[in-house]
Amino acid sequence: MWDYSEKVKDHFFSPRNAKAVEQANATGDVGSISCGDALRLTLKVNPDNDTIEQAGFQTFGCGSAIASSSALTEMVIGKTLDQALALTNQDIADYLDGLPPEKMHCSVMGMEALHAAIADYRGEVFEDDHEEGDLICKCFAIDDVMIKKVVSQNKLSTLEDVIHYTKAGGACAACHEKIEWVLEECVADYDSNAVAEPAESPASIVERIHRIEAVLEEVRPQLQADGGDVKLSDVEDDMVFLSLTGACSGCGLSGATLAMIEQKLSEALGEPITVYPVGAAPASTPLQVVGGAS
Repeated sequence: MWDYSEKVKDHFFSPRNAKAVEQANATGDVGSISCGDALRLTLKVNPDNDTIEQAGFQTFGCGSAIASSSALTEMVIGKTLDQALALTNQDIADYLDGLPPEKMHCSVMGMEALHAAIADYRGEVFEDDHEEGDLICKCFAIDDVMIKKVVSQNKLSTLEDVIHYTKAGGACAACHEKIEWVLEECVADYDSNAVAEPAESPASIVERIHRIEAVLEEVRPQLQADGGDVKLSDVEDDMVFLSLTGACSGCGLSGATLAMIEQKLSEALGEPITVYPVGAAPASTPLQVVGGAS
């Protein structure tokens, strides 16, 4: 039994906007009853600002299809067409606090219906009508164009993923080999287009000093309450040189104090930091930064 979120159950048992919008000026039809899933999305778009004022759906499908369609209408009302087009099927799933993997195709169907409706409003031909690509799955009339798009958008990597997101291959299994060919082609495209993530640049010396000073400001009130204080003397790579002053200078617990500060600095800078004590510096002594600007 699939584990449905409370929001999926809510939108299934109490669907929003389950209707045909009166005076709709945008209609999107996807799927077919013979394939087990069909959805009609109707929108009323304000022509003055391209804002979706009303949205309604009529669907033939499972509970997840109803919940996804209901959620979609809630998500697009009040948005401009461009804002609605920026939504993804994953946004629908997230809105519902997740869908079972086996039901992700319902969110994909919702996005297709939205794109079809907006194309209809703009007088454009819906590009994803699956008539130009090579037919892969005869049972659900899914072509390679559809599979490539969904694989790319959702970074799918297995046959099981494709079945869950498109239904292709979910019936007779005769097309599994063809699906794997398409999947291999998409994965090859991932590899050829992959750009190495730039390594996170280390914090600049100025930024490091700011973070160090912030930590010292955090611990300073505790030290001052006991008549002491701490000052930053120098920074060199992963070494921080501190001066304990006042009652903290020569205190028997100074080692524990420096260890505590060392831990906080390591957490703040995201790297192991070693703290070294130095003699108290005169207040007028400027901070000298080794390897950087003073």
